[in-house]
Amino acid sequence: MTLSRTSGTLPRMKTRSSNIKRDTTETRIQAKLTLDGQGCYTIDTGIPFFNHMLELLTKHALFDCTLKAVGDLPVDYHHTVEDVGLVLGKALSDALGDRQGIARYGFSLLPMDDALAQVAVDLGGRPYLVYQIANRKRKIRDFDLHILEHFFRSFCDQARINLHIIQPYGDDVHHAYEAVFKGVARALYMACARDPRVKGVPSSKGKM
Repeated sequence: MTLSRTSGTLPRMKTRSSNIKRDTTETRIQAKLTLDGQGCYTIDTGIPFFNHMLELLTKHALFDCTLKAVGDLPVDYHHTVEDVGLVLGKALSDALGDRQGIARYGFSLLPMDDALAQVAVDLGGRPYLVYQIANRKRKIRDFDLHILEHFFRSFCDQARINLHIIQPYGDDVHHAYEAVFKGVARALYMACARDPRVKGVPSSKGKM
């Protein structure tokens, strides 16, 4: 019996990353996002609680992210939070490219002490957000938590994804939103993963 050996190296997979810059009269934001990372981040929005949530998202999705946002914070946090959602959504969409070879769907059931988050995502190209938060507390320090729905809606619109977020219970407000951001992270990690069995785009339409 003759054994044959093939020489050569495996083809390198294309790096899935993007750089996005957005300048308006209200905000100036620049972000670099790498999907196949190690969860490394440098994030500065000028809003400590929002920084913390974005750091959790990056860390647990195993993305690498550098983001700097300068906004009209003395007026309100709304413009900065919403525009960061637009930039990160665009960064995700650009990094995914033609979306060939991805798992497409992801989900997570994420506990954080007393709180739970249920998250499902479809990267199929059609933006939609379902957002149901059981914890009714409105603020953490001076941060209006209602703004986070605008963040996720902007993120979905620009990323072209369908995202369902349900936070069914949890008395501690910090735990509730930490569970949400970690849950989104893990769902995105699953959906963005490359699957060698997927040939082309994971859609019967042939396009996403």
